[in-house]
Parts: sequence; C-alpha cells; structure tokens
Amino acid sequence: MYAALRLQRKLKRELRHGGVQVIVVDPEPYMTYQPFLPEAAAGSISPRHVVVPLRRVLPDCTVIIGEATAIHHGKRTATVRTLATEEERTGTVDIHYDELVLAPGSVSRALPVPGLAEFGIGFKTVEEAIGLRNHVLGQLDIASSTRDPEVRDAALTFVFVGGGYAGVEALGELEDMARYAVRYYHNIAPEDLKWILVEATNRILPEVGEEMGKYAVRELRGRNIDVRLETRLDSCADRIAALSDGSRFPTRTLVWTAGVKPHPILAATDLPLNERGRLKCTAALQVEGVEHAWSAGDAASVPDRTADRPGAECAPNAQHAVRQSKVLAENVAASLAGRPLTEYAHKYAGSVASLGLHRGVAHIYGRKLKGYPAWFMHRAYHLSRVPTFNRKARVLAEWILSGLFKREIVSLGSLENPRAEFKLAADTGRHPESS
Repeated sequence: MYAALRLQRKLKRELRHGGVQVIVVDPEPYMTYQPFLPEAAAGSISPRHVVVPLRRVLPDCTVIIGEATAIHHGKRTATVRTLATEEERTGTVDIHYDELVLAPGSVSRALPVPGLAEFGIGFKTVEEAIGLRNHVLGQLDIASSTRDPEVRDAALTFVFVGGGYAGVEALGELEDMARYAVRYYHNIAPEDLKWILVEATNRILPEVGEEMGKYAVRELRGRNIDVRLETRLDSCADRIAALSDGSRFPTRTLVWTAGVKPHPILAATDLPLNERGRLKCTAALQVEGVEHAWSAGDAASVPDRTADRPGAECAPNAQHAVRQSKVLAENVAASLAGRPLTEYAHKYAGSVASLGLHRGVAHIYGRKLKGYPAWFMHRAYHLSRVPTFNRKARVLAEWILSGLFKREIVSLGSLENPRAEFKLAADTGRHPESS
C-alpha cells in the first residue's frame, strides 16, 4: 500500500491520462497497521481505526480484492483468484503486467505441535485481535458462571507462546484489560487470573537490547505474569499446555506468536529465493538477476548498506518495510523514466514496545527508556507512522477519550456468527409464532 501510495503521487499525471495503470491485488480491501493490534484487542482503539481502506487512499489505482495463487514472471502474468471467480466458479484470472512489485509480507510460522492447529489462536490480523478480545472476556463469563473448579481454572489460564513484539504487547495489553474487567465480576479476583509467557530463547524483546529485555521480564513478573524463558510448548492437545520444563497447564486460551515465515506465494513464482524462502534483492530493491521485478518488506532479503559486517541483511520489520516501499516506488518511477536508481540505506533507529497501559520499554538511537516515558514514545512513534491524517486524528481522539472515560469491556463474540439469531427465529419447530 505504501509503494502504491507513493507511485500514485509520483505518476499522478500519467495515471489520470491513462498512460500508466497501477493495479493493487490484495485478499483484503484494507491494510492493517499491525503495531496497533494489541491496543485494538484491549479496546483502546476501535478496530476500524487500525485498518486503512485501500480504495479510499488509492483512488487513482485499480484495486482488485483477490489472492495471487501463482506468478509467472517470464510471461509477465499473475494468476489471481477473486471473490467473483469463486462465485462464478470460473477458477482464476490472469493479470498481465509490465512491472511487478511483490510485497505480500509474512504469515504465522506454525510448528507441528500436537493440538496447535485445533486450539491455537494467532495474532497477525485485526480479526484475530478482536476475536481474542471477545474470547478472553468470554472466558471470564465462563469462569464466573461455572461450578466446576477445573473448568474455572482452565478458563482463567492464558498461555502466550513467543516473546517477540506481538506476544509481549498482546499479553501486556490483554492482562491490563482483564485485570480491569474483573472488578465487575463478583466472584473473580485479579489474583485468580493466570498469565503465562513461554519463550524458547533466554530473552524477550531482543530488538530493544538485553538490558531493556531483562527489565521487561522483571516488569511482567512484578504483575504476577509467569515468564518462562528457554522453554518450549511441546503439546496443547486436549486443551492442556505441556511445556518442555515438565509443567502442564489446563487452558482454554493459547495464543501463538512464535515467529513468522515468508508468504507461500513466493514459492509459487519463478523468482530466485534465498535459503529462508525470501526473495533475493539488490539494495535498489530489484529482484536479483531479474528485470522488471521488485520487492520490499518481510518478503525481501535486502542488503543492509549501513551494517558494519559484510553480508548483513535488513531485518524483516515495519521500520524497514515502510521506508523500503517508498524507495521502491521512487525506483520504479525512475526506471520508467530512464533515470538512475537509488539504493536503500537506513540505519536502524531502535525499537519501542508497550507492556500495557503506561508501561513500556524503548531503545532509540542509543538511549534507553522504560516505564511511562517509553510507553509515551511508543504511542507517539506509531501515531506518526500510521498512514493518512484521517487515521492519525481518529486514533488520537480515541486515546484522549479512553483517558477521560472508563474502559469498554463488552464482548461482541456473536459477531463471529451473525446469522445465529435469525436462524433461531426461522426455526419453526422452536418458534410457534413463526408458523
């Protein structure tokens, strides 16, 4: 979306006079600003404000809602399955192009852990974030109404696997929300909730540095969160989280945030990939050894021109992806005009992470922050990066309102099955009045 947005500005005259066409293919009609997913799950931000509608911000582009199933760059053809082709049962359509920008990002890396496919919950999309919020609040309702102590304990046990940004920020925000919510339950106390963070390595949040990572562990443990380092999830079959240290926790909530892998579409192309399945790219963001093909973000293996050691690559994170996309768009426009290309070079500025309301850690340009200053820096940084002034204003307004009023703790789990009520009403056997 960022690349298309910059191309739309650079090629505005050509787009409006029909000399150039920019086609954007995506399975969803919006871009998700993922750093705001934890706050959306906690209710600090409305879900519709963490997504950016493509048709609204890309009015001069052609937006196709569909999924690319294969790319034959030798033929300059992308095979796409759309909602219309599914409805018409016509299979797929081929879209022909002159220049290819392949930036599908990454998907969750699921390991063959018994029970994970059946009971695990991901945290990469806005649907997963809101579903997890509804699920956590639903577990409080189950625990409040059951008389079975085993059901209650499992409902109040929340296991998060993965100590990166997604896992730590999601756990921190949801723990904050749940602790606030239990004040409205007559038979649940904050101490009854059991939160467990499982990380296979010896540290969490490696991006913020070792010192800030250790502080984050102390902060979480100070909130009675069980942080287990150098520990793996061996199984979650039968809703029991079995850890490599021998611990077993009956739980109805297992959130999997243990890393990502390149999008599967990359393997369905004729483009060169590295050993980790990412596209081999030059510093100008061209696919190595291939003309008219470009990439950026998690899908691209881009040389880091600012690194001291040879062969270093840019980390697959949002900081690089957003900046790469703009350079990519500039280079595509330059290529069309016959101008020289620009190499991407950005020295890593640092990282910020939220640990819940008014808590955070940050390591920016060599400076280390923790607590409220780091949390404020986290919000300020991401507010400056979320695209469009419209979204910035809406997010800021929601933060101000959430500071003035109490949290919303209502669960809208019925959204996941919106026809349930109507189906019940249409069942003539249950509703005599409908006969």
